[in-house]
Amino acid sequence: MLPASLTVGLIQLTVGDAPLDNLEQTIPLIRQAAAQGAQFVLTPEATNLLSPDRKWQRKTLHPEATDPTLAALRAEAKSAGIWLLIGSLALLTDDADGRFANRSLLIDPQGDIVARYDKLHMFDVTISETESYRESSAYRPGDRAVLAKAADVPVGMTICYDLRFPHLYRQLAQAGARILTVPSAFNPVTGEAHWETLLRARAIETGCFILAPAQCGTHPAPNSPDRPPRRSHGHSLVIDPWGKLLSDAGVTPGISVVSLDLRAVDRARSSIPSLTHDRPFAAPEPYDDTCPPD
Repeated sequence: MLPASLTVGLIQLTVGDAPLDNLEQTIPLIRQAAAQGAQFVLTPEATNLLSPDRKWQRKTLHPEATDPTLAALRAEAKSAGIWLLIGSLALLTDDADGRFANRSLLIDPQGDIVARYDKLHMFDVTISETESYRESSAYRPGDRAVLAKAADVPVGMTICYDLRFPHLYRQLAQAGARILTVPSAFNPVTGEAHWETLLRARAIETGCFILAPAQCGTHPAPNSPDRPPRRSHGHSLVIDPWGKLLSDAGVTPGISVVSLDLRAVDRARSSIPSLTHDRPFAAPEPYDDTCPPD
């Protein structure tokens, strides 16, 4: 039976390019959230490292089996007796092309990994003439959606840029998700314009709670002094299935602890049961703009 409520804790971080320093920032916040009653704690995307320097990443990162951040956070989940979503870790892989994985991991209160999700959609965009990103040049995309359970609640796992692909969230909800996780390191420009709007839309479309722990601020990169530092939007959000904003963490590191009334999922879906109203339809013919109109 699904629980009627769940207390969640979202961790907002400003990580840099030194994983052990980032871990020293993360663990006290997890403990603080657990001490305030959080049963399910979530960290942002790139919990172990954010760096603009691919060479430094290759030198610093580890495979999943030996990653020290993962080992420490598994031990912390066990010590605190909590469910822990590590929003994502940058990890080495054995892929022939040498690309990393951007992987979200769900940890149970015994410290065991119960689910893994590799980010499906790569952030390959040009924000402006001076700012562009090619995540796919360093990270290989995943190839499957993941639905898991945390504290007996079905959870759909996603990461950051996935947010712009609503069919993923719809399929997770139709498969049974009642919570959707969106750990992120959202760009400040697109964050200001789109972050809250997109998250609220995904909640409304699916009738799910949205938990979106985020990176914030300017990320220190002392090991890459010749590269401009990255910045993140912040504003970790909790949104209910009706699209109501329950919590906004602002733009500084810290925690948000929120009690979720999980019965709100059924109330929203019974009011507007759009998840059951899909109809097959023929796709439109591609528009040909090379031919002028008659």
